[in-house]
Amino acid sequence: MPQDLRKRIAVIDYDLCNFEKCGFYLCEKVCPVNRMQKECIKHEQGLKPAISEELCVACLLCVKKCPFKAITVENLSLNLKEPIHQYGKNSFRLYRLPVPKEKSIVGLLGQNGCGKTTCINILSGSIVPNLGDFSKPQEQKKIIEYFKGKEIQAFFKKLYGKKMRLALKQQNITELSEIEKSLEEWLKEKDERKILQELEKKLDLKKIMQRKLSQLSGGELQRAAIATAIMQNAELYFFDEPSNYLDVSERLKVAKILRELALEKSVIVIEHDLAVLDYLSDTIHLFFGTPGAFGVISNPKTVKAGINEFLEGYLKDENLRFRSTELKFDIKPPSEITKSKIIAEYPKLQKSLGSFRLETNAGIIKEGEVLGILGPNAIGKTTFVKMLAGLLKADNKGIEFKKSVSYKPQYISAKKGVIVRELFNSPSIDSELFNGEVKKRLNIEALMEKSLDKLSGGELQRVAIALCLSRANADLYLLDEPSAFLDVEQRLQAASCIRRIIDIKKKAAFVVDHDILFQDFVSNRIIVFEGIPGIEGKALEPKSMRDGMNSFLKMQGITMRRDAESGRPRINKQDSVLDQEQKKSGEYFYGK
Repeated sequence: MPQDLRKRIAVIDYDLCNFEKCGFYLCEKVCPVNRMQKECIKHEQGLKPAISEELCVACLLCVKKCPFKAITVENLSLNLKEPIHQYGKNSFRLYRLPVPKEKSIVGLLGQNGCGKTTCINILSGSIVPNLGDFSKPQEQKKIIEYFKGKEIQAFFKKLYGKKMRLALKQQNITELSEIEKSLEEWLKEKDERKILQELEKKLDLKKIMQRKLSQLSGGELQRAAIATAIMQNAELYFFDEPSNYLDVSERLKVAKILRELALEKSVIVIEHDLAVLDYLSDTIHLFFGTPGAFGVISNPKTVKAGINEFLEGYLKDENLRFRSTELKFDIKPPSEITKSKIIAEYPKLQKSLGSFRLETNAGIIKEGEVLGILGPNAIGKTTFVKMLAGLLKADNKGIEFKKSVSYKPQYISAKKGVIVRELFNSPSIDSELFNGEVKKRLNIEALMEKSLDKLSGGELQRVAIALCLSRANADLYLLDEPSAFLDVEQRLQAASCIRRIIDIKKKAAFVVDHDILFQDFVSNRIIVFEGIPGIEGKALEPKSMRDGMNSFLKMQGITMRRDAESGRPRINKQDSVLDQEQKKSGEYFYGK
């Protein structure tokens, strides 16, 4: 068999495939191989079609003609053996695996849909890899034989021999929210290592110990899930997106705790906050490929080289470009838009919600700028944005914006039975702006025929951002935590899209987000919130990026520098020479 045919991948998303509405197997009708009386694409009576990867010539006619965007055909440029795991015919497959390291943190970085969670399921024993043979379950002893002579064989021997204990903090923490026990009762049951008091202090859990898990917020539930995993007496710990719902201070606390854990244990972390991943990892594996179709895991890399190669889209050791464009950060901090005209102002505001009280300083909004909002959880950021949106009324005065506001909330709900395409066919949508700028930048085309309630968290987030930015006649855009559930590439694409819409429409935006790299990428000025979470909050007046970031990072007690190659912000090691120098000079963010 020719080499290129062995490496062809054809995937059908059967949730999207609708052979009745496409005119009954349109893909079969347009396939040139089928026209030559060969069965490249065929179906059984009443069933959805299947593609022969051996016969496929990658003409892509089926891909282009499918009205539901259900088909993906790819040629692999790498010389790969059989996949480690494949879910079925014309289904997603994963190539290679990382090797856990003793007393070390291995970071996993890559696009959503490229196999990171599949990888963790394999290494945790939830999935026995089938080595591409999905016709029957694979035997564990054959997996051990397959890896003979490789470092990972010893790992699978221990795993399948029940000689290794594992602990997993899953990406989806909603199962915890269904538990009616108090957090204290739950954690006492899980505390095999007898470290409850230590974690209670380090993760700031004391105030919520008597509350039921079902009553906890997203950030509180995430900290509870992290504590639950760490308390288990295991040799290998998995943490799937531990920073979701956490503010910057909480993310750094968790990073420090995981670094302490790795002094004795093996740790694997999936993380999309680059600053946090950089800070806590010892080595990095990159995941690349086509989301939903296939994923390939790179060789282990140093943290700096791995992240920079991911941003560049080029693997040096394999001489492979996996992305056509480089993801870049400005080497110099963005200058404040001093000459832009003022398009709106907001007054000093006060708002009490139960025992919580918020005060905000007055501010001005300039044409063509993005105002980033940074601060701890439960400090009033969402309350402030809701007042700007007109959804909450201030206690002291109203906001008389003579501007049309478009608002993306922090928490997004999905209506059942609503197709994504229907949302963007609404008269309230600027179709020219959506089709010309937003749809491609946020990769919405692939989601257009999906039902909202079938979307993943990241897909739903992209649709919500697209809706916010595409609303007709909007003057002010308010986006609350747009980076949540997005991978690194999607975060920077979303930031770029926000910047693009604001620039071409000469409007303004407020963006609440805990990802410092995202804020660095998107913002012109920063509004810092300070106070006591859950009790009182205060929003300072908007500041330049330099002053705003310096003020915010000083509150956190950390300094950041820019990487010389990529321009991305990196957290300095605490009490390092550079950390001490920047603190002494007062330059917490950009350094000298």
